[in-house]
Amino acid sequence: MTLALVFRFLADYVRNGTNLLVLVLVPVTFVVAAAPTLADAAQLLGGQGGALAVDVVTAGWASAFIAALAMYFQVSGGRQADHRLALAGLPAGRLAVARALCGLVIALLASTAALLALYATSGLQDAGRVVVGTVLFAVIYLGIGAAVGSWVRNPVNGTVLILFLWILDVFFGPTLSGSTEPVTRALPTHFVSLWMVGVPSGHEGRPGDLGWGLVWSAASVALALAVLRPKTRMAARRGITAGSRIDQLRAAVRTGLREWRRNPVLWVLLAVVPGVFVLLADAITPSGATPVVLNEGGTLVTQTMDPAHMHAGTMAPIAVASLATLAGLFLALDARSGDQRLTLAGMRPGILVGARLTVVALAATLATGASIAVTALVFEPHQWLLYGAANLLVALTYAFLGVLIGPVLGRVSGVFVAFLLPFLDLGIAQSPMLRGSPPSWAEVLPGYGAIRVLTDVALTSTFDERGNLVLALGWLVLLAVAAWVVLRRSCSSAVGARRQPRARAPLAPRRAHAHA
Repeated sequence: MTLALVFRFLADYVRNGTNLLVLVLVPVTFVVAAAPTLADAAQLLGGQGGALAVDVVTAGWASAFIAALAMYFQVSGGRQADHRLALAGLPAGRLAVARALCGLVIALLASTAALLALYATSGLQDAGRVVVGTVLFAVIYLGIGAAVGSWVRNPVNGTVLILFLWILDVFFGPTLSGSTEPVTRALPTHFVSLWMVGVPSGHEGRPGDLGWGLVWSAASVALALAVLRPKTRMAARRGITAGSRIDQLRAAVRTGLREWRRNPVLWVLLAVVPGVFVLLADAITPSGATPVVLNEGGTLVTQTMDPAHMHAGTMAPIAVASLATLAGLFLALDARSGDQRLTLAGMRPGILVGARLTVVALAATLATGASIAVTALVFEPHQWLLYGAANLLVALTYAFLGVLIGPVLGRVSGVFVAFLLPFLDLGIAQSPMLRGSPPSWAEVLPGYGAIRVLTDVALTSTFDERGNLVLALGWLVLLAVAAWVVLRRSCSSAVGARRQPRARAPLAPRRAHAHA
């Protein structure tokens, strides 16, 4: 029975073919594309084990991220089905084991893809240690994903929280940051990372690095089995009455804000997450010298900058863009059925779409404002007003991109891509911390123009990136229009269904009257 449940849960996962594609695409892209740049970052930040260690650990990072999100959506998406199964007599323990095994199978598939990519790029030295370490990464994050899925019902909150924990673990762990602060030992994969690359932690006491990694894994499995219990909760939606265009716009925006106001955890995450990344980036970055290509009066010049000075200022747009993308993605997905009903009830589709995009823009603005407020504590850009505008430009661009991702890829695959795009674009390709200037292929990415503007106004006292400002605004307008079209089409499909004439049922033949 347990295996039958696992197969059914896996069949439900692969029903969307994009999930399988992303299951392989995310770890392969992370290992192949991100590993070299992360190795440079580790060298800059003093990470332990060198570039080879980062190459190896990327396989574990990828499997952990896939495992956490897969388990989260297993729990949150199957909550009602599990409740019905439990009511029908299925033992709760068996159901929990089946869910956990399903998540483990998905994580092992992602781990296999990441390990194959690692083998193709740099080989597998000490293969047994690398394979076991990668699996331990996945097992640890299975429990994290299950716990978040059980306790955090809103998908925006859940995915942001998982992303927050994962980024803390990756960027402030020993192989990338090299931090020796005692607080870093509380990171989930601290000991597994060091054991995986053969670097002793030096922390006194038993059971050793592998032992602590196994303790984390066992605790994660126990946590997953404990929280994987069938629960359900139904929430009612409130409607909007018809009125003038202005009245409908106000009502739609008010309703959208009311729905998000009932979700205080989201606002806390939007305000806190960027600030935490900015402060930690400033705290762990050692002083040094790195070349940065800047525009001075229309001439590109290479200047030597201290990474400890500029890391906090360049970390802000990365965190803001990730949150804005997720906010846009889930708004497009969660509001689809409700918007169609509102359209059928008389709400004008264009007004409704404008209200939805306004709410997304407000969320991006909040995250930007919180990030800039914290950045002001540790970083002093040369042009404050333009620096804030550039951060907002990045946030809005990726918020509208998230609106496009949702309807195309769906909930599970969309989250993976919503994480991958800003990470590769802003964190890898455009980051002035990792290379003097972006590579030529990065110029076609959405964040190129905005980050060039942000770098210019943050590190120079004159504004010389007018061409890239036009490029960034062009991306913003293009994505905003595309997002409006996608949401407008979703609403219009309901109107078309309402106006389509129904086929008349054939008349029943009259019964013949009997004659005497």
